Amino acid sequence: MLTHEAQSPMLTHAQAEEIFLRLSRYSNADGLEMLIAGGHSALTRFANNTIHQNVEEENYVVSVRTVIGHKTARATTNKLDDASLRRAVEAAEAMTEVQVEDSDLLPLAPAPMSEGPPTERYFENTAALTPEDRAGAVESIVNVARKNGLTTAGIFSSSRSAEAIMNSRGLSVFHAQTSSEISITMLGSDSSGWQKSNSPDASNLDAVALAEIAARKARDSASPREVAPGKYTVILEPAAVLDLVGFMFFDFGGMAILDQRSFLNNRVGTKLFGENITVDDDVYHPLQSGAPYDGEGVHRQRVRLVENGVVKNLVYARSTAEKMRNSEHAAKVGHIAPTGHGFPLPNEIGEAPMNIVFDGGPEAGRRTVEQMIASTDRGILVTRCWYIREVDPYAKILTGMTRDGTFYIEDGKLRHGLRNFRFNESLIHLLSNVAEMGTPVRASGEEAFDMVVPPMKVRDFNFTEVTKF
Repeated sequence: MLTHEAQSPMLTHAQAEEIFLRLSRYSNADGLEMLIAGGHSALTRFANNTIHQNVEEENYVVSVRTVIGHKTARATTNKLDDASLRRAVEAAEAMTEVQVEDSDLLPLAPAPMSEGPPTERYFENTAALTPEDRAGAVESIVNVARKNGLTTAGIFSSSRSAEAIMNSRGLSVFHAQTSSEISITMLGSDSSGWQKSNSPDASNLDAVALAEIAARKARDSASPREVAPGKYTVILEPAAVLDLVGFMFFDFGGMAILDQRSFLNNRVGTKLFGENITVDDDVYHPLQSGAPYDGEGVHRQRVRLVENGVVKNLVYARSTAEKMRNSEHAAKVGHIAPTGHGFPLPNEIGEAPMNIVFDGGPEAGRRTVEQMIASTDRGILVTRCWYIREVDPYAKILTGMTRDGTFYIEDGKLRHGLRNFRFNESLIHLLSNVAEMGTPVRASGEEAFDMVVPPMKVRDFNFTEVTKF
């Protein structure tokens, strides 16, 4: 049961507009843009079956960008008094003056003509979480660990935040959100299990259920055996899927194509993955989170990135769309227009899709992880991966290791825990060999941002060596 405490007031849209008005009084630039973001965050950390840290922070950062001719620069402050705001504006203008002219720099984004669908990402029950609430959840996690003769470590965090983008062309967008996250590792003498979940709505987190799964994985993988490396059918739980596929989505930005650093160069419009792979970027999906506008205040659009294995579209910031329309790539990448996926300027990245949603295929064809295991004669179940690095950017070959629950499957059953593997696997090959998928869920990992992805059963996954643990 939640206990309520007095909450410090969070930034409102009206307060953000008042801060921007004060900034405007100090600026002599041709254009002025303000990003303000922050709020209250809290973290309870535990290890060795006890809480060892509880921290809270309240902070807002104002980031000021000025435009003078075809030059721009940015300065920041986390103080909201007049003198500090004035110094931030003066610093931004001073840095802008000494920049090199950028002929590609566009005017500030105008106020949007229309908005996307409403998004509800602020939940009072999450905002009201107290240290006692988090401690109570940790106690229930520790009880599961002790019941199973294990040691547990992890975090329970919660936050409430607000952000706004405003500029001298009349743009004024605002977003408020809550967030909650539980991460649990269960440790045995020679095994481990892990689970993690994140949601704007804390009622979607079940600490005991997560702890029970992590404990079962640690318990059932005790005394791990070793099998030879090679190509296996693998069942990847959602966290493993997320951390692997997360390495390809920064390549879906137009700037990555223009810079010749994308594995999609000369591949847009081609069938690159299996027929059953369809991927959208959709900030409005009910399992997604984040602001419905980008770093310039442009409203995000739903974008079909991949359809039945074919790379269909890229995402674009305003300036990238302009450059792409005038480039040699224009005829190869289809419709080109800003999609609301840019990062705050100035930056060298351009844009990227940050609200990835995989389609799990027809409902009738979706399988649970248990059903995937039952249909596998010989294979390996992977809970999650870590220490992932890119080996070949164009073939999208990754190397990394499994951890925290790797199991041998034989005759449709989990037989025993395994020593972990190192793998070398191409994402193109992986997403061309998905035999089965489950229902997409909001997944959290350690190597990539949260996504909506299904568990996957994949043929011929390439394990190269066995680790020592």
